[in-house]
Amino acid sequence: MAADGAGAPRLVVDPSHYAVIYAVGDVHGCLEPLLGLEERISEDAASIEGRKLIVMLGDYVDRGPKSAAVLYHLTAAPPAGFDRVCLRGNHDDAFLAFIDGDPAGDWVLDHGAVETFRSYGVELDEHALRGASHPLRETVRAAVPQSHVDFLRSLPVLLTVGSDVFAHAGIRPGRPLPEQTDDDLMWIRRSFLDLGPGLPLRVFHGHTAMKEPYVGPDRVSLDTHCYRTGKLTAARVRNGKVTILSVG
Repeated sequence: MAADGAGAPRLVVDPSHYAVIYAVGDVHGCLEPLLGLEERISEDAASIEGRKLIVMLGDYVDRGPKSAAVLYHLTAAPPAGFDRVCLRGNHDDAFLAFIDGDPAGDWVLDHGAVETFRSYGVELDEHALRGASHPLRETVRAAVPQSHVDFLRSLPVLLTVGSDVFAHAGIRPGRPLPEQTDDDLMWIRRSFLDLGPGLPLRVFHGHTAMKEPYVGPDRVSLDTHCYRTGKLTAARVRNGKVTILSVG
Protein backbone atom coordinates (compact mmCIF):
# COMPACT_ATOMS: atom_id res chain seq x y z
CA MET A 1 0.00 0.00 0.00
CA ALA A 2 1.29 3.40 -0.95
CA ALA A 3 0.37 6.66 0.72
CA ASP A 4 -0.42 9.67 -1.42
CA GLY A 5 -1.55 13.28 -1.09
CA ALA A 6 -1.35 15.93 1.63
CA GLY A 7 -3.41 16.36 4.79
CA ALA A 8 -4.80 13.08 6.10
CA PRO A 9 -3.21 9.99 4.53
CA ARG A 10 -4.50 8.65 1.21
CA LEU A 11 -3.76 5.11 0.11
CA VAL A 12 -3.37 3.49 -3.30
CA VAL A 13 -3.49 -0.29 -3.77
CA ASP A 14 -2.74 -2.24 -6.92
CA PRO A 15 -5.96 -4.00 -8.02
CA SER A 16 -4.09 -7.29 -8.36
CA HIS A 17 -3.04 -7.23 -4.70
CA TYR A 18 -6.30 -8.60 -3.29
CA ALA A 19 -8.57 -11.36 -4.53
CA VAL A 20 -11.54 -9.88 -2.69
CA ILE A 21 -12.35 -6.66 -0.82
CA TYR A 22 -15.12 -6.18 1.73
CA ALA A 23 -16.26 -2.58 2.41
CA VAL A 24 -18.15 -2.08 5.69
CA GLY A 25 -20.57 0.79 6.36
CA ASP A 26 -20.89 3.09 9.37
CA VAL A 27 -20.58 1.29 12.72
CA HIS A 28 -21.40 4.14 15.15
CA GLY A 29 -20.54 2.33 18.35
CA CYS A 30 -22.38 -0.89 17.49
CA LEU A 31 -19.87 -3.56 18.50
CA GLU A 32 -22.06 -6.68 18.33
CA PRO A 33 -23.20 -6.09 14.73
CA LEU A 34 -19.58 -5.45 13.77
CA LEU A 35 -18.46 -8.73 15.31
CA GLY A 36 -21.35 -10.53 13.63
CA LEU A 37 -20.57 -9.04 10.25
CA GLU A 38 -16.89 -9.91 10.57
CA GLU A 39 -17.89 -13.50 11.26
CA ARG A 40 -20.12 -13.50 8.19
CA ILE A 41 -17.34 -12.02 6.08
CA SER A 42 -14.89 -14.66 7.29
CA GLU A 43 -17.34 -17.41 6.40
CA ASP A 44 -18.00 -15.88 2.99
CA ALA A 45 -14.30 -15.55 2.21
CA ALA A 46 -13.29 -19.02 3.41
CA SER A 47 -13.40 -20.55 -0.07
CA ILE A 48 -11.66 -17.63 -1.81
CA GLU A 49 -7.97 -18.08 -2.53
CA GLY A 50 -5.61 -15.13 -2.28
CA ARG A 51 -5.22 -12.06 -0.10
CA LYS A 52 -8.30 -10.47 1.41
CA LEU A 53 -9.00 -6.94 2.60
CA ILE A 54 -11.63 -5.36 4.84
CA VAL A 55 -12.17 -1.62 4.30
CA MET A 56 -13.97 0.15 7.12
CA LEU A 57 -15.68 3.25 5.72
CA GLY A 58 -15.53 5.35 8.90
CA ASP A 59 -17.78 6.67 11.66
CA TYR A 60 -16.79 4.28 14.43
CA VAL A 61 -17.92 6.58 17.26
CA ASP A 62 -21.05 8.47 18.41
CA ARG A 63 -24.73 7.58 18.73
CA GLY A 64 -24.35 3.86 19.43
CA PRO A 65 -23.52 2.52 22.90
CA LYS A 66 -19.99 1.09 22.54
CA SER A 67 -17.74 3.54 20.71
CA ALA A 68 -14.79 2.85 23.00
CA ALA A 69 -15.15 -0.91 22.54
CA VAL A 70 -15.33 -0.48 18.76
CA LEU A 71 -12.06 1.46 18.78
CA TYR A 72 -10.42 -1.12 21.06
CA HIS A 73 -11.51 -3.75 18.54
CA LEU A 74 -10.29 -1.86 15.48
CA THR A 75 -6.91 -1.09 17.04
CA ALA A 76 -6.39 -4.83 17.53
CA ALA A 77 -5.58 -7.35 14.81
CA PRO A 78 -8.07 -7.86 11.95
CA PRO A 79 -9.87 -11.17 11.49
CA ALA A 80 -7.53 -14.05 10.68
CA GLY A 81 -6.56 -14.12 7.02
CA PHE A 82 -7.43 -10.46 6.35
CA ASP A 83 -5.73 -7.12 6.07
CA ARG A 84 -7.78 -4.14 7.20
CA VAL A 85 -7.87 -0.46 6.25
CA CYS A 86 -9.92 1.88 8.43
CA LEU A 87 -10.92 5.16 6.80
CA ARG A 88 -11.77 8.31 8.73
CA GLY A 89 -15.39 9.40 8.95
CA ASN A 90 -16.68 12.85 9.82
CA HIS A 91 -17.66 11.74 13.33
CA ASP A 92 -14.20 10.29 13.93
CA ASP A 93 -12.65 13.50 12.61
CA ALA A 94 -14.81 15.72 14.81
CA PHE A 95 -14.20 13.56 17.90
CA LEU A 96 -10.45 13.89 17.32
CA ALA A 97 -10.83 17.65 16.86
CA PHE A 98 -12.76 17.85 20.14
CA ILE A 99 -9.99 16.02 21.98
CA ASP A 100 -7.38 18.24 20.32
CA GLY A 101 -9.14 21.40 21.48
CA ASP A 102 -10.23 22.53 18.01
CA PRO A 103 -13.54 24.46 18.36
CA ALA A 104 -14.78 22.67 15.21
CA GLY A 105 -14.86 19.51 17.31
CA ASP A 106 -17.73 20.92 19.39
CA TRP A 107 -19.92 19.69 16.52
CA VAL A 108 -19.93 16.26 18.18
CA LEU A 109 -21.77 17.68 21.19
CA ASP A 110 -24.94 17.83 19.11
CA HIS A 111 -24.32 14.62 17.17
CA GLY A 112 -24.02 11.67 19.51
CA ALA A 113 -21.18 12.59 21.82
CA VAL A 114 -23.06 11.70 25.02
CA GLU A 115 -23.00 8.03 24.05
CA THR A 116 -19.33 8.20 23.07
CA PHE A 117 -18.30 9.88 26.31
CA ARG A 118 -20.37 7.40 28.33
CA SER A 119 -18.60 4.49 26.62
CA TYR A 120 -15.36 5.85 28.13
CA GLY A 121 -16.92 6.12 31.58
CA VAL A 122 -17.69 9.86 31.40
CA GLU A 123 -21.27 10.14 32.60
CA LEU A 124 -23.22 13.30 31.85
CA ASP A 125 -26.57 14.40 30.55
CA GLU A 126 -27.46 16.61 27.60
CA HIS A 127 -27.55 19.77 29.75
CA ALA A 128 -23.97 19.20 30.92
CA LEU A 129 -22.77 19.62 27.33
CA ARG A 130 -23.56 23.32 27.32
CA GLY A 131 -21.30 26.05 28.66
CA ALA A 132 -18.55 23.80 30.01
CA SER A 133 -16.70 22.56 26.94
CA HIS A 134 -13.18 23.11 28.33
CA PRO A 135 -13.61 21.10 31.58
CA LEU A 136 -15.53 18.47 29.64
CA ARG A 137 -12.80 18.27 27.03
CA GLU A 138 -10.17 17.76 29.74
CA THR A 139 -12.24 15.00 31.33
CA VAL A 140 -12.77 13.23 28.02
CA ARG A 141 -9.12 13.66 27.04
CA ALA A 142 -8.07 11.94 30.26
CA ALA A 143 -10.50 9.07 29.68
CA VAL A 144 -9.59 8.24 26.07
CA PRO A 145 -6.51 6.00 25.70
CA GLN A 146 -3.65 7.49 23.74
CA SER A 147 -3.77 4.46 21.46
CA HIS A 148 -7.26 5.52 20.35
CA VAL A 149 -6.14 9.09 19.69
CA ASP A 150 -3.15 7.82 17.70
CA PHE A 151 -5.42 5.50 15.75
CA LEU A 152 -7.86 8.28 14.86
CA ARG A 153 -5.01 10.58 13.88
CA SER A 154 -3.52 7.95 11.56
CA LEU A 155 -6.71 7.19 9.62
CA PRO A 156 -6.61 7.79 5.88
CA VAL A 157 -9.48 9.55 4.11
CA LEU A 158 -9.23 7.80 0.75
CA LEU A 159 -8.35 4.38 -0.64
CA THR A 160 -8.00 3.91 -4.39
CA VAL A 161 -7.95 0.44 -5.94
CA GLY A 162 -7.90 0.81 -9.71
CA SER A 163 -11.16 2.49 -10.74
CA ASP A 164 -12.78 1.71 -7.36
CA VAL A 165 -12.39 4.32 -4.64
CA PHE A 166 -13.40 4.12 -1.00
CA ALA A 167 -14.21 7.23 1.05
CA HIS A 168 -16.49 7.89 3.98
CA ALA A 169 -18.87 10.40 2.39
CA GLY A 170 -18.07 10.36 -1.33
CA ILE A 171 -16.20 12.72 -3.62
CA ARG A 172 -16.76 16.20 -5.04
CA PRO A 173 -18.36 15.53 -8.46
CA GLY A 174 -15.98 15.97 -11.35
CA ARG A 175 -13.01 17.02 -9.21
CA PRO A 176 -9.87 14.91 -9.88
CA LEU A 177 -8.93 12.72 -6.93
CA PRO A 178 -5.69 14.60 -6.13
CA GLU A 179 -7.75 17.78 -5.76
CA GLN A 180 -10.35 16.31 -3.40
CA THR A 181 -10.10 17.92 0.04
CA ASP A 182 -10.30 15.99 3.28
CA ASP A 183 -13.64 17.73 3.94
CA ASP A 184 -14.95 16.61 0.55
CA LEU A 185 -14.15 12.99 1.32
CA MET A 186 -15.52 12.99 4.89
CA TRP A 187 -18.45 15.41 4.75
CA ILE A 188 -19.92 15.77 1.25
CA ARG A 189 -23.52 14.70 0.80
CA ARG A 190 -26.12 16.23 -1.49
CA SER A 191 -24.12 17.12 -4.59
CA PHE A 192 -22.43 13.72 -4.64
CA LEU A 193 -25.71 11.86 -4.15
CA ASP A 194 -27.41 13.92 -6.84
CA LEU A 195 -24.64 13.92 -9.43
CA GLY A 196 -22.46 10.92 -8.62
CA PRO A 197 -18.68 11.06 -8.92
CA GLY A 198 -18.62 12.72 -12.34
CA LEU A 199 -15.47 10.72 -13.04
CA PRO A 200 -14.88 7.23 -14.51
CA LEU A 201 -14.84 5.75 -11.02
CA ARG A 202 -17.02 3.68 -8.70
CA VAL A 203 -17.20 5.10 -5.19
CA PHE A 204 -17.90 2.96 -2.10
CA HIS A 205 -19.16 5.15 0.74
CA GLY A 206 -21.26 5.45 3.88
CA HIS A 207 -22.22 8.70 5.66
CA THR A 208 -25.78 9.01 4.31
CA ALA A 209 -28.04 6.55 6.10
CA MET A 210 -30.48 4.52 4.01
CA LYS A 211 -32.96 1.75 4.78
CA GLU A 212 -31.24 -0.51 2.28
CA PRO A 213 -27.82 -0.40 0.66
CA TYR A 214 -27.61 1.08 -2.81
CA VAL A 215 -25.57 -0.54 -5.58
CA GLY A 216 -25.18 1.46 -8.77
CA PRO A 217 -22.69 1.62 -11.61
CA ASP A 218 -20.77 4.58 -10.16
CA ARG A 219 -21.43 4.45 -6.42
CA VAL A 220 -22.24 1.91 -3.69
CA SER A 221 -23.83 3.25 -0.48
CA LEU A 222 -23.47 1.14 2.67
CA ASP A 223 -24.69 3.10 5.72
CA THR A 224 -27.82 1.25 6.89
CA HIS A 225 -28.30 3.22 10.14
CA CYS A 226 -26.88 0.51 12.39
CA TYR A 227 -27.32 2.41 15.67
CA ARG A 228 -31.07 2.64 15.01
CA THR A 229 -31.78 -0.53 13.06
CA GLY A 230 -29.10 -2.96 14.23
CA LYS A 231 -28.34 -3.60 10.54
CA LEU A 232 -24.72 -3.38 9.48
CA THR A 233 -23.85 -3.84 5.82
CA ALA A 234 -20.82 -4.76 3.75
CA ALA A 235 -20.17 -4.97 0.03
CA ARG A 236 -18.01 -7.79 -1.31
CA VAL A 237 -16.03 -6.72 -4.37
CA ARG A 238 -14.63 -9.56 -6.42
CA ASN A 239 -13.69 -9.47 -10.09
CA GLY A 240 -15.55 -6.19 -10.36
CA LYS A 241 -18.83 -7.63 -9.11
CA VAL A 242 -20.55 -6.33 -5.95
CA THR A 243 -22.42 -8.61 -3.55
CA ILE A 244 -24.12 -7.30 -0.41
CA LEU A 245 -23.72 -8.96 3.00
CA SER A 246 -25.67 -7.75 6.05
CA VAL A 247 -26.38 -8.68 9.63
CA GLY A 248 -29.25 -7.50 11.80
